[in-house]
This record gives sequence, C-alpha cells and structure tokens, in this order.
Amino acid sequence: MFTFENVKYKDILAIDDLKIELGKITCITGPSGSGKSTLLRLINKLISPDSGIITLNGEDIADINSVDYRRRVPMLSQSPVTFPGDIRENLLIGRKFQAKDEPSDDQLKKALKAVSLDESLDKDIENLSGGEQQRVSIARLMLLDSDIYLLDEPSSALDDLTEDFVIKSMVDMANDQNKTIIYVTHSKSMADKYSDKVIKIVDGRVYNG
Repeated sequence: MFTFENVKYKDILAIDDLKIELGKITCITGPSGSGKSTLLRLINKLISPDSGIITLNGEDIADINSVDYRRRVPMLSQSPVTFPGDIRENLLIGRKFQAKDEPSDDQLKKALKAVSLDESLDKDIENLSGGEQQRVSIARLMLLDSDIYLLDEPSSALDDLTEDFVIKSMVDMANDQNKTIIYVTHSKSMADKYSDKVIKIVDGRVYNG
C-alpha cells in the first residue's frame, strides 16, 4: 500500500492523508493543472515532497535507492519516449535497463498485439505516428513485468477505439496477474469503466471517489 501523510509540494499539492491499495486499478482524475501528474511524479520519486512522508508497504520511499525503486515502480509519461532504432530495440530497452532476460520475438509481437499495433519489429520507430509510438511505449512498459505501473494519461495520443482497447488490455493483464495500476486520465468513461477506485484532485486537494 502507498500512504501519504501530510504531504505538500510547493503550492500544487497538499495531501493530508491518502492510501492507495496494491493489486488494484486506481484512477486519478481532475481538472487540468489540479496536480494529477504531480502526484504520479511524487510516487515515482521524480520529485520529492517539501514536507510529509510517502511510504510503500510501510517503508519511506525517500529511503529506497531511486534506481532500484523505479525498476519496481516504472512510469509512462504523457508524451511517448522513443529511442533511435527499430521497434524491437525500443521494446527491449526497458528490459535491458532492468537487467532482465531478453524476450523472444514472439513475446514482443504479443506485446504489440496487446496494444493493437500490427507492425514489423524491424520498422524504424521514426516511421510511426505519435499514437503508434505511444503504443510502443505502453507495450515496452508491459514487457517490464513489474508489480506496479504508473501511467500519466496513457491514451492521450490515441483515438477513442484504440484507447479503450489498450486500457482494457493493461487492466486485464493487471487483474490476471494481481498487479497495480495507478493512472491519470481526463476521460470520465475510462475512469468509470476501468478502475477499482477513483481519486479526484481539485486545486491540489484529494477527494476519494
């Protein structure tokens, strides 16, 4: 479980008490600029609170080695992160960072299928659209096989049909394997359809749904 106690970050977030269960799908919603992405960045240790404590299973995350921690709690940013090379290389780089075994091409193709992307593994990443690059980023994240995933508006570059397919694939994977997803979205329909709990942030304050 993640817990927040008296956490403050600049004038953006002020969280007196918040608990996020593991093994669940938690959706974070709220108006633009309300602090949703900041909350994810705090969980991922990309930024540190000015005051207060964030714990994971009772351990202050400030005391955990940041590299080791982010291997356990990877985050997908709003904009797709790609690397020079083909799709295969982009899918494998996350596993290399985590020092895990290299998946087979069949496993890579299965990951692409899960995000509704029918492209050759040898295709240069630069020849994909922004939405397709985002799907490669999501597939790369799924291949990490982590217990916890943080997603910052994962479907922002996707059309409605693909958005539903991709989010459903991730949620099904998480439910089947008892994994945790904490994601930000502006879509009320996605929040209602694919979450065990909704956390709403308004003006830097948290309201549990």
